[in-house]
Amino acid sequence: MELRQLIYFWEVAKREHVSEAAEALHVAQSAISRQIANLEAELGVELFEREGRNVKLTPIGRHFLPHVETALKAIEHAKQQIEEFLDPERGTVKIGFPTSLASHTMPTVISAFKVKHPNVSFHLRQGSYKYLIEAVKKREIDLAFLGPIPTDDNDVKGDILFTESFAALLPHNHPLAHKKSLVLTELRNEPFVTFPEGYILHKIVHEACQQAGFSPIISSEGEDLDAIKGLVSAEIGVTLLPESTFYETMPRFTVKIPIEMPRVSRNVGIIISKNYELAPSVKVFYQFAKEFFSVLEKYQ
Repeated sequence: MELRQLIYFWEVAKREHVSEAAEALHVAQSAISRQIANLEAELGVELFEREGRNVKLTPIGRHFLPHVETALKAIEHAKQQIEEFLDPERGTVKIGFPTSLASHTMPTVISAFKVKHPNVSFHLRQGSYKYLIEAVKKREIDLAFLGPIPTDDNDVKGDILFTESFAALLPHNHPLAHKKSLVLTELRNEPFVTFPEGYILHKIVHEACQQAGFSPIISSEGEDLDAIKGLVSAEIGVTLLPESTFYETMPRFTVKIPIEMPRVSRNVGIIISKNYELAPSVKVFYQFAKEFFSVLEKYQ
């Protein structure tokens, strides 16, 4: 079994078209067909079946595909580590992050890192809480910033970088908008704007309200921060958001009010896989991030 056979197989499986795979790989279509035939002969099974001009995986081909993807990722990771052992200052760090950390936390730490390590590249991927955890475990990204850090997953290691409070966001003409702080029960009869169920910020808001003795009345939902803030600006409802989401992005026609009781907060940290060794440049960034936020915490 040859590496190029696995690459050809993966490309055809992804595109379900031999000629498109050949074009993407810059090789002759006949070369791909020949190598896949050799692979099928070696395995003693058919991996593809034809459907007109297209091809699709057979049941055994679908079973074979994730193993090929794992093997190709492992080889790519090994190549990356070799390159970075030769020069850790020219590697690439693949980072995942949620929308709530996009406007302040991520730009702050990356820009500070680039001052000391200008030749390290970054590949950034935004995603949901559960997606980022799975992406780290599957080695699709090297590490992820999350809030809060998961405590029930044995395949990831989490380091808390800082803790932040949540504040209430109200329309500027709301009857409570003049207050310097709020007890959460004061919002028990208000319509709430939240992320959909399944999002971690939805869970935090719901649990905070339950701790205060009520279930929030969900009037509207949005899948990103701008949508949530816009709905509050439009007087559709109120919401609770972490403090870091307000840096330089305070929406018009709204007011932010601290929550006095109960204290609503989350830890924010960085996760890595317990099952894979970090590449040298990733290790450098990982250590930098922990030290960077440790220094910030001392001065806050």
